[in-house]
Amino acid sequence: MNTLALSIVLIHGGFVDGSGWQGVYNDLKKDGYDVSIVQNPTTSLADDVAFTKRVIASKSGPVLLVGHSYGGVVVTEAGNDPKVAGLVYIAAFAPDKGESVETLIKNPVPGAPVPPILPPQDGFLLLDQAKFAASFAADVSQETAAFMAASQVPWGVAALTGAVTTPAWKNKPSWYLVAKDDKMIPPAAQRAMSARAGSVVTEVPGSHAVYVSRPDDVAAVIRQAAVALSK
Repeated sequence: MNTLALSIVLIHGGFVDGSGWQGVYNDLKKDGYDVSIVQNPTTSLADDVAFTKRVIASKSGPVLLVGHSYGGVVVTEAGNDPKVAGLVYIAAFAPDKGESVETLIKNPVPGAPVPPILPPQDGFLLLDQAKFAASFAADVSQETAAFMAASQVPWGVAALTGAVTTPAWKNKPSWYLVAKDDKMIPPAAQRAMSARAGSVVTEVPGSHAVYVSRPDDVAAVIRQAAVALSK
């Protein structure tokens, strides 16, 4: 497979939209890759998988799926599509069969930071704006973090509770970037999920918003996966 024959599809997580991928997108486009960003509604896992599969279907060749945070759950389910050649997790959830974000965060390690998720309103969740920067985007500029906090996308409880039926990482190769300073998904949990999935792991300093703050490092992991799949 020619590396550039592979399409790269980027999937955002909860509370944000696809615009945060711009730095990663620009980096990969410089190499000539076909890159698409899925704008998932994050209303339910089923909806988000359907939106992602629509983008996969639009590609003529093999696809590399990349998910950040909750986007990893979408990748794990949608990655079973026969066009998907591999999976990349960026500080993401990588659930096993029957697991959801809800089950994965149910029993946090003692002392682990607790994400400032506000009580649900009409079936949707938001992060406390005043605590958004510290928990989600500590290494992003104050201006950008404030904008991310103010432009949050309500995250559906049905997305939080959506359980994976067949984890694609059991049948597809995967790569994982651990954000070592993450205050949303503890790095220890990221390491455990990536080890279980048998992923090729890279660790970098970075907050949960590592895809915004360190786009070069994130693009490097995606490029590593694309090159490996071409061999």
